[in-house]
Amino acid sequence: MASEVVLLDLLHSPFATRVRIALAEKEVEFESREEDLSNKSPLLLKMNPVNKQIPVLIHKGKPICESLVIVEYIDEVWNHKSPLLPSHPCLRAHARFWGDYIDKKIYPAGRMLGTSSDHEVKEASKKELIEIFKVLEGELGDKPYYCWSWA
Repeated sequence: MASEVVLLDLLHSPFATRVRIALAEKEVEFESREEDLSNKSPLLLKMNPVNKQIPVLIHKGKPICESLVIVEYIDEVWNHKSPLLPSHPCLRAHARFWGDYIDKKIYPAGRMLGTSSDHEVKEASKKELIEIFKVLEGELGDKPYYCWSWA
């Protein structure tokens, strides 16, 4: 089965990690192919010609790009075990909202924290990141998904 599922990957990418976690939750065997983003492979350029970035999940020769999209795909294709998203459409939409929130808030703040040499910028980024984590922690509580209650 691993030859049916290939992940174009980068070990330290949080986006690729998201996909690896989803595959592990579903117990899907896959082949990981580490990419060198400074020298992109012909396979990566062929499978993701628009963005030319990882992760890319290749399932039975067909590429799926963008980590949140890949996670949804994994959840739908391997639906026999461990649902990754809620079954109700409204709750699924809210879970997608939080995934998008994480992508737009945490990763940019973390990048600023890790790349800036300016002490004030780092401190501001650190405070922003702590506030974002507080929002996420308050939202998740003891729920299995990031989503608002809906009845």
